[in-house]
Amino acid sequence: MTGAWRETGEGIELAVRVTPRGGADRIAGLVEDDAGRRWLAVRVAVPAEGGRANRALRRLLARALEVPASAVELLAGESSRRKRVLVRGRPAALEARLAALTGTAGDGQGSRRDRR
Repeated sequence: MTGAWRETGEGIELAVRVTPRGGADRIAGLVEDDAGRRWLAVRVAVPAEGGRANRALRRLLARALEVPASAVELLAGESSRRKRVLVRGRPAALEARLAALTGTAGDGQGSRRDRR
């Protein structure tokens, strides 16, 4: 996956880079790492202790994408800032919402560089 998201049979799979203790809970846009992979940049206010940041991420994505929290599943990266998340739902609607939130054409192609 070179874009920050891709369509799956169940919805969309997101590549997410989370910043715990990042001030307010918000989607900060798209970043690109040195290998050219794109990530949805997300900030959560809580620290990454006891799964709190993961729970905040799920709640934020559910609210932003207008799906129930039960539709957001962490696939990989439980203890990492970089995560893979499945969001169940209609892919076209989810992609349109992500495009609106990130200011992209809906392809998940970010332009900001992530140097971390």
